[in-house]
Amino acid sequence: MTKKLEGKVAVITAATSGMALATAKLFVEEGAYVFITGRSQQRLDEAVSTIGRNVTGVQGDAGNLPDLDRLYETVKKEKGQIDILFASAGFGEFNIPLGSITEENYDKTFDLNVKGTLFTVQKALPLMRDGGSIIMNGSIASVKGFPGFSTYNASKAAVRSFARTWTNDLRERKIRVNVLSPGTIDTGVFVDVSKEIKDQFVAQIPMGRIGESEEIATVALFLASNDSSFVTGIELFVDGGTAQI
Repeated sequence: MTKKLEGKVAVITAATSGMALATAKLFVEEGAYVFITGRSQQRLDEAVSTIGRNVTGVQGDAGNLPDLDRLYETVKKEKGQIDILFASAGFGEFNIPLGSITEENYDKTFDLNVKGTLFTVQKALPLMRDGGSIIMNGSIASVKGFPGFSTYNASKAAVRSFARTWTNDLRERKIRVNVLSPGTIDTGVFVDVSKEIKDQFVAQIPMGRIGESEEIATVALFLASNDSSFVTGIELFVDGGTAQI
């Protein structure tokens, strides 16, 4: 059976764990060569070892522009092009209600989620092949008014807006731009969380369970592959229905 990403080159930021790591593994299984990033060299090395083949790890912070330049210099040197970009890096501080937000809170969130996403995409464009796919990591927070999440909610709404504009900006190059917005996903964040709190999260999900990282990866594969050849400019929620009803 033909692999869906045979011969493709993908870049996935912040792919040392969770959803992005699961996506990198699946992309390689489907025939892609993948470049991944992470801030910790140790965790990056572990992720590269986990993926096992057809992968290059480049240490760096997606919110740091010189680190992005170094990433794309490595991609240019090794492969010369990008078919798929998954701008996955993100950050959020929660339970900070209006009246308690500091400039540091704002800067940390917007520097990575908004500025980082913008320049992750913009700096990739010289290497992006016409007809390629750009995927940005969103969140159901883009459409929800979760209390105490002001900066995070707004940053993900900005990412959604980018997809609309960039779909138009890149239309001549036939580069598709989409947002993949997860709901509550079990990425290890619930390891030290009590059953009571975990049950409260589950109660908000119509499907009655928390999602798995692999369920994000399969949707990323859809957006990266020709299966979604007529899909662009969308926000695709993978949330068990949480933000939909």
